[in-house]
Amino acid sequence: MRAPLPPALLSLPIAHRALHDRAAGRPENSPAAVRAAVAAGYAIEIDLQLSADGVPMVFHDERLDRLTAETGWLRDRSAAALSQIRLTDAEDGIPTLAEVLAMVGGKVPLLIELKDQTLTPGGRIGPLEEATARVLAGYDGAVAVMSFNPDSVAEMARLCPDLPRGITTGAYDYEGYAPLPPALCDRLREIPDYDRVGASFISHEAADLTRDRVAALKAAGAAILCWTITSPEAEAKARQIAQNITFEDYAAAK
Repeated sequence: MRAPLPPALLSLPIAHRALHDRAAGRPENSPAAVRAAVAAGYAIEIDLQLSADGVPMVFHDERLDRLTAETGWLRDRSAAALSQIRLTDAEDGIPTLAEVLAMVGGKVPLLIELKDQTLTPGGRIGPLEEATARVLAGYDGAVAVMSFNPDSVAEMARLCPDLPRGITTGAYDYEGYAPLPPALCDRLREIPDYDRVGASFISHEAADLTRDRVAALKAAGAAILCWTITSPEAEAKARQIAQNITFEDYAAAK
């Protein structure tokens, strides 16, 4: 069964990692960036990683080093400890998914990317998906989930069959997608798992939108989103193929 994307995720531009502006004290995926996106009326894309005690945290990277003054793997810290780690150039700590849902409160749609836990030491498919499903239970706002890892999407299909889901996709060039092995890049590049996971959309790398497989999926009824657009000119080009964009570094027109 394919659950279609909420219409608002096709009509409202999607703020990448929320409406972030580090110079303004709103780093990516921060509470301040979420609040700014809600105030501006944009849809919001966020990323999830799993804490040591099984709580979905809104944070992009596997490690803390780039976005905080701490070092090491996020998955080695508890949710309480992570909430006390200040994001660089911000007053905020790292939020939980539950906290972000409370901030959004259904006022704008959410596109949630589950990061690939198999890339972390000891990581596996299952715990993040189960924790995410628990937190999303009862949330009545517009929401969809996606992941680069099709097995994560398949697990969300099992746990939440009525929840719209898609695959995050791209060119899978070997250098840009390291440490994935070349053979896996070759496989994922052609988006072979779309039907297996019951997806209703892809979010595809903007520079690779002219791929034949993207056109074939669109012709078959798939919704096509894209990432990440950084200018009105790039948006105009992407919208020749994509039905909606994920954007940053400028104010996309609504």
